[in-house]
Amino acid sequence: MGWWQVNADTLAGSRFVVSAFAETFAAVKLLHAGVAAHPGEDAWLRAHLPGYRERLAADPVTASLIRAGLGRDWIADFLTPTPLDGERFEEAVARVRAARPADVRAQLRVSLAGELPSALYRDDLAERAARLLEYVWEAAVRPSWERRRRVLEADVAARTARVGRGGWAAVLDSLRPGTRWLGESRFQVNPHAYPPREVSGAELLFVPVTPRTGWVSWEDGRERYAVVYPCAGVLSEDHRERAVPTALSALLGPARAGVLALLGEGPLSTTQLVALTGQGLGSVGRHLRVLLDAGLVERRRAGRSVLYSRTAAGEALAGARRRTS
Repeated sequence: MGWWQVNADTLAGSRFVVSAFAETFAAVKLLHAGVAAHPGEDAWLRAHLPGYRERLAADPVTASLIRAGLGRDWIADFLTPTPLDGERFEEAVARVRAARPADVRAQLRVSLAGELPSALYRDDLAERAARLLEYVWEAAVRPSWERRRRVLEADVAARTARVGRGGWAAVLDSLRPGTRWLGESRFQVNPHAYPPREVSGAELLFVPVTPRTGWVSWEDGRERYAVVYPCAGVLSEDHRERAVPTALSALLGPARAGVLALLGEGPLSTTQLVALTGQGLGSVGRHLRVLLDAGLVERRRAGRSVLYSRTAAGEALAGARRRTS
């Protein structure tokens, strides 16, 4: 297994960062795999996979590059620059474009675990990777970036609240498959048999993405490390098309019924509900107040967040609409 040595000061100073570039690279990984983890991803793939495959079919060099760069157990480092707080997508992709040709080829040999195909012995690979990332950003991520950003920020709020409730160990154990706090200042970052790394004293970042994927990255000087992880399942799914039963909508109104339905998947904060519903903060707050006054939901504080969940009455009402639907 791969693990990092992380002292208490480094962990205490770690931060969550939302990155448009990381979200875009996660989208590339999803397009490359072509397999959805939930209905929201399935709809997104149906919309964008044909165009992605058509682009690669017309550019076999880039197709070979992305296959090599993603590898089986390792991603070529130049494709995943470690995020910077507040960095725009254009700034991050410029770092990909600036990778030196010799470094690119060396990193591709690592991700391939072997020699490069003859088509990849050229100096424009970083430029080709940058253009593909720009295409995916413009065509498949940027149009929905505001919704994605709200979802990612909601995940950060939930993880931060969990730190307050259960400490960092609870958060690290739940980031993604393969991450686990081992004790004795050891953080397992993946299940692969890689040598341990001394991270103490470095900047440690946690970066959520909406696709069900993840990776780790670091700068050459090993002063900044990042763990990219999929945001929580209830957040990663696209709920915009979820149908709310007619009877419940008629009783509560469609927007308020949607909030009550979402709370059946577990406690959620106002921020998370805003991200999931696409409604404004004021609207969600008014719906929650009505549901609270009606005794259908309850709230409790978790660290700096307030989490809402359905009461027994709310569950009974939801159960009644399920039995009669």
